[in-house]
Amino acid sequence: MSGVNIRSDIGRLKKVLVHKPGGELLNLVPDYLEYQLFDDIPWLKVAVEEHNAFVKLMRDLGVEVYYITDLLAEVCADSDAKAELIERFVAEANIYSDGRMEAVKEFLDELPVSKMVDVMISGIHKSEITSWHKHLCDVVVNGYPFLVDPMPNMYFTRDPFSCVGNGVIMSSMYMQARRRETLFGDFVFERHPLLAGTTRYYDRNARYSVEGGDVMVLDDQTLAIGASQRTNVNAIEDIAKNILKSDSGFKRILAIDVPKMRTYMHLDTVFSMVDKGTFAIHPNIESQLKVYLIEVNDNNRLSFTEESNLVDALRKHLQLDKVNMIRCGGMNYVNSAREQWNDGANTLAVAPGEIIVYARNQYTNRLFEDNGIKIHEIPCSELSRGRGGPHCMTMPIERE
Repeated sequence: MSGVNIRSDIGRLKKVLVHKPGGELLNLVPDYLEYQLFDDIPWLKVAVEEHNAFVKLMRDLGVEVYYITDLLAEVCADSDAKAELIERFVAEANIYSDGRMEAVKEFLDELPVSKMVDVMISGIHKSEITSWHKHLCDVVVNGYPFLVDPMPNMYFTRDPFSCVGNGVIMSSMYMQARRRETLFGDFVFERHPLLAGTTRYYDRNARYSVEGGDVMVLDDQTLAIGASQRTNVNAIEDIAKNILKSDSGFKRILAIDVPKMRTYMHLDTVFSMVDKGTFAIHPNIESQLKVYLIEVNDNNRLSFTEESNLVDALRKHLQLDKVNMIRCGGMNYVNSAREQWNDGANTLAVAPGEIIVYARNQYTNRLFEDNGIKIHEIPCSELSRGRGGPHCMTMPIERE
C-alpha cells in the first residue's frame, strides 16, 4: 500500500522528501554554469546551514522529513539493489567509452552505500579515476573536468516527480543536466517500503517533458499543471488521460500556459496556494496567463475549454465565493520583479493559511501577514542562488 496521499497543496503537511545540498555545489564551475542551470555559485557551508534550519523548522512544526539519499541508501543495503542502481546510473551518465564505464562501476561498487550515493550526486572528476583501457576519446585533449557530471539541482526535490492523490507523476525532465535526478526517485518508488506500490501516472522516459514544479493539487478533484518552458502540452494531455480516466478521484485539470522563459521556468515560480481561496502570484505576468480546462466528456474523451482568466477559473472550479490573489512585491514593478527573482511567490504551505517563505522577500512577506497568513521565514542568502524557493525544495508525500 502506497504511503502517498496528497489531496491538496495546503492540507497540513505530514511527510515530505528533501535533499540537503552537498558536494555537487562544490562542482559548480563558472565556465559551465549555463549547462549546470545555475546563475551563481552558492557557498556550500552556508547553504547547508540554511537547509538544516529549514528542515528543523518543518520538524518543529510536526512534519516527518525524509532525505531521499537516506531512502536510496536503505534500499541499496541490499547488494543486488546496489548493483542495479550502479548499472542504471552509469548507463545514463553520458560516459563516452566502455573503459570509463567499467572503471566508474568498479569505483562506485567499492564505496560504502551512503558514500556511493553522495558521489553519484556530487560527480566524479577525471583525476579521481585514471586507470582504464584507453580509447581515442580518452587521449584527445579535452578540458572538461568531469568524468561523471554533478547534479547541483538535486536540492529542488519538487521537480523529479510529483505526488498527486495516492499516485505519482514521474517527471520526464526537459534539460539533459537534470534527467538523472529522476532515476533516484524511480528507484525508491520501486523498492522502498515507504513508497513502493504507488500508482504511476507518467514515466520518466516518456516522450514529452514534464517537471514537478508545474504540478499542483488544488483540491481533491482539481489539479493545475503549468505549460511552461519545461512542461510540454502533450505531456499534460497524456497525464490527463492517465489521471482523469482512472479511479484517482480527480475530475479536472487546469492547464495554465506560462511564458516560455527561464525566469518563469515552472508554474510554482510565479504561483502557489497559501490558503483556501488565497494564492500568491507574480503580478507582472498575471494578465499573460491563459487557462484551459481539461475534463472527460460523456464519450470518455478529453475535452478542452479555454477559461476567461485565472481568477474566474479558480473561483468556478474550486467552488469558491472569492479568490484572493496576494501579489508578489505588491503592485510596485521593481519590488515584484526583484522578489519574484528570489521566489517570493514560491511558498510551502504547512497547513491552511500557514506557509514557509524566504526571509529576504520583505515586501511580499508583509503582504502575507496583512492578509492573515501566518508565515515562517527561513534564511536563504545561498539557497536562493539556485533560483528555487521552499516549494521547490520539497516533495510532500502525505498531507491531511
